[in-house]
Amino acid sequence: MGPRLAAVLVVLAVLAAVVGRLSGLAQDRPVVVAVVRATVQLAVVSAVLLAVVGSLWLSAAFVLLMVVVAAATAAGRATGLPLRAPGAPGRVATAALPVLAGAAPVVALVLVSGAVPLRGEAVIPIAGILIGGAMTATSLAGRRLREELTGRRGEVEAALALGLLRRDAVLEVVRPAAAGALLPALDQTRTVGLVTLPGAFVGVLLGGGSPLEAGAAQLLVLVGLLAAQGTAVWAVTELVAGGHVLPDVPR
Repeated sequence: MGPRLAAVLVVLAVLAAVVGRLSGLAQDRPVVVAVVRATVQLAVVSAVLLAVVGSLWLSAAFVLLMVVVAAATAAGRATGLPLRAPGAPGRVATAALPVLAGAAPVVALVLVSGAVPLRGEAVIPIAGILIGGAMTATSLAGRRLREELTGRRGEVEAALALGLLRRDAVLEVVRPAAAGALLPALDQTRTVGLVTLPGAFVGVLLGGGSPLEAGAAQLLVLVGLLAAQGTAVWAVTELVAGGHVLPDVPR
């Protein structure tokens, strides 16, 4: 903490915004908004965590808030509809299903097994990582499926005309696209230690842990993310095939 960190963050934010402008991607304003939001949100969250980590009940409430925000974000990305559009509560509730299906079993397993201690300062980070991973997988899969169904709608309708059930017709078209949502997690796991040293590894080292402990913590996170994201993608694919996520699925 200090003026040097503040100066570095400002320079990095300006660099990202300039790149977003000069590249022609028109992402300068979104970059600035994202940086400002992240700064404010992390300041607020840091203050809140000081109050909640000492209580398991408050920690559980904070994790529930994470799920709600993750579901709202995933719903917007998957459907392409803003929260202010009609039917938002239903879309958010539906998006919460794959997020919970992916994250909840993994969080429960690591807590029940004792791999992660049942304390607020441990539960909130591991739950946040897994919920975030399930959210990302849900968002990516939902968006890919929406684009695939838009571009290949005729194929789905042809399959329906041949007598296939809607679920089978949709899955026949979208499954390969849904699998692509797992590529970031797979690549991160395959290249860990060779290309990157992710946050859990670095965090344990900075916290005074040994390299072996850091490696074990990172492996737990990576394998947990694969399980959570794989389940989330499966769940959102089935929901899309059943007509429960996207508003315009062929029947």
